[in-house]
Amino acid sequence: MNNSVTNTARLLGAGLRALLVLTLVTGVIYPLLVTGVAQALFNNKANGSEIKADGKVVGSSLIGQQGYSLDYFQPRPANGLGENSVNTQYKLILSGATNRSGDNAELIKWVKEAKAKVVKENSTADYKVRPSQVPADAVTSSGSGLDPDISPAYADLQVHRIAERNGLTVAQVRKLVDDHTEGRTLGFIGEPRVNVLELNIALKDLAADK
Repeated sequence: MNNSVTNTARLLGAGLRALLVLTLVTGVIYPLLVTGVAQALFNNKANGSEIKADGKVVGSSLIGQQGYSLDYFQPRPANGLGENSVNTQYKLILSGATNRSGDNAELIKWVKEAKAKVVKENSTADYKVRPSQVPADAVTSSGSGLDPDISPAYADLQVHRIAERNGLTVAQVRKLVDDHTEGRTLGFIGEPRVNVLELNIALKDLAADK
């Protein structure tokens, strides 16, 4: 009887010590170590990849924003073509794509309407956009609906409108796009891209200095 109680007490003591040690290691030491390494080596990414303008955080380079006026570069449609108020200004109650197949009649209608809108908005007195110039990312949302980037082709399509509305030359705006175009990750992963928020911040500064 005494041996049984002693053994049980010994097992409970060993289990409690193991619990305390593992709690300390996995619940305190390891998180602090990982957090410290992340803050030291990847500070910006560890804190949400924040983008600042005029000394204030205006967004993240990882999440797209909607609601820009036509004086600025437009992002991809959010959550299925058109502005989604749920996703605007990071009120991220939900995100996602349309989940409609490529031959879905409603999706085809949306794409046609979106393409017509892109052509109309980006045509100027001196430059007319052709429907064949409109890239896919200008009329379709990404899988999450929150893509922060657009293709160089879509950015280039908007250059003439941006130049006209901001009193800049086409060459100035095109150089701005080129300067903010990122290549494939490691040279082979993904596609070239332009971060819309970063581009619009640079555009604002350029327009203010003209």
